[in-house]
Amino acid sequence: MDLSEAPRMAKEPNSDPSNNNNNNSNNKNKFLSIMSQPFRWLKMLSSELNPSFIAGVILVYGLSHGFSSSYFKVVSDYYWKDVQKLQPSVVQIYIGIYAIPWVMKPIWGLLTDAFPVRGYLRRPYFVIAGVVGATAAVAVAVKGGLGVLEALGLLIGISAAMAIADVTIDACIVRNSIEVQWLAQDLQSLCGACSSIGHLIGYSASGFFVHLLGAQEALGILAIPPAMIILLGFFMHETPSITLQYNGKSKAGSIKQVGVAIRDTCKAIKYPHVWKPSLFMFLCLSLSISTHEGQFYWYTDKKAGPAFSQESVGLIYAIGSAASLIGVLIYHKTLRNLKFRRILFFAQIFYGVAGFLDVIFVLRWNLALKIPDQLFVVLEECVTRIVTRIRWTPMMVLNTRLCSVGIEGTFFALLACIDSLGTLCSKWSGGLVLHAFGVTRSDFRNLWMVVLLRTVLRFVVVAFVFLVPDANQSDILVPADQTMIRKSFSSTNVKEDGDSIPLVSMKGEGRG
Repeated sequence: MDLSEAPRMAKEPNSDPSNNNNNNSNNKNKFLSIMSQPFRWLKMLSSELNPSFIAGVILVYGLSHGFSSSYFKVVSDYYWKDVQKLQPSVVQIYIGIYAIPWVMKPIWGLLTDAFPVRGYLRRPYFVIAGVVGATAAVAVAVKGGLGVLEALGLLIGISAAMAIADVTIDACIVRNSIEVQWLAQDLQSLCGACSSIGHLIGYSASGFFVHLLGAQEALGILAIPPAMIILLGFFMHETPSITLQYNGKSKAGSIKQVGVAIRDTCKAIKYPHVWKPSLFMFLCLSLSISTHEGQFYWYTDKKAGPAFSQESVGLIYAIGSAASLIGVLIYHKTLRNLKFRRILFFAQIFYGVAGFLDVIFVLRWNLALKIPDQLFVVLEECVTRIVTRIRWTPMMVLNTRLCSVGIEGTFFALLACIDSLGTLCSKWSGGLVLHAFGVTRSDFRNLWMVVLLRTVLRFVVVAFVFLVPDANQSDILVPADQTMIRKSFSSTNVKEDGDSIPLVSMKGEGRG
């Protein structure tokens, strides 16, 4: 080797630290860019829409829809099991009963579309929802010796508060999805992300508070989210209609609006591309019978089941909620541009396959495979939540695509009602099947058969996927004449009353 090359070769290692520093700097910048991406995304949504609307979505879907529903699910299960001492099949029926407020969503939607309070169509209903929810939660927590029917009534009140807040913010979301169509998928991703984070916190806290306070007292925590919803009713931007606030004809106008909304809703639901996907979503939910209560009782049984503690149950569900965020990310990054039929076809198949993990767990085959109960149930919960989120998000996007301007609250609530009816049928049929197979508080011998039946029915749904339109998620599915009718009616109102009713804040409102 030429000695003249030695100094040059000796200097080469000295240049490496500079290269390493540059690489480290680039890696750091990439990391910061990835970490800041959600905040830049929220900033973009806030700039395109109203910031208070985005805050409302985060609050309702994160705190009410996410935290409250997940916390309520676990704590009420323990309340029925440990305080009221009921059988799992009976609890399954009761869960269906206090889900009835969700079936009534078209009524709440009609109220938010046609019956303003002091000129406001949205904000007052957030306040009403908050008052009802907070009152019911405090009452069920502090009143001792509650009978089954009395407790059921208060739990229905908590559920009704969540349903009213949900349908009110959904009306705002649908309106924005119609007006700014390219953000429809982003809004559903935001809803899914907030809901998953709320579920994560709710499930994590549920077992802890049940252990610390007891099942009945822990229900009192559910008064906090409704109190925040009351605040939302005061700070969310909405321009009041002066005409509806002061004109004596407002009552007659509201009644006329109800008639028009019902007429247009009935007309819209008759379109094949509306009732067919609605039927699919109903079948998708109703045929997958719910076995939750039977599995929950088995989870906590010290003889037949794995005997998970209160904290463990909450932690398992919390990990599943964290995994559902992965489902949101997968959809947002890779699946949002697929056609509705294609994504729902494969999502339903994977949903059926995930159901076999429950069968394996109930039969305890995981122990034969040397997989501990804790590890296997976490794996099963994560897979199920990811697939469920991927399956559910495009359904919500499809629902927004089926709505038309002017009746967005009523019609989206009707579609949500159809989904809720499917869920109700799922819970009640699941309760009847649990009873028919003799699954009780202490007898779980036939639980695996019920879970297997549920899994097989999930595959049956695949046969109905032809009902879903073979359209892109960005396509307009509502006929042009339907939208034109609604816009024409809105314009007529403006001319007659001299004031339009802004259903939700759009870009530029309230920002100076």
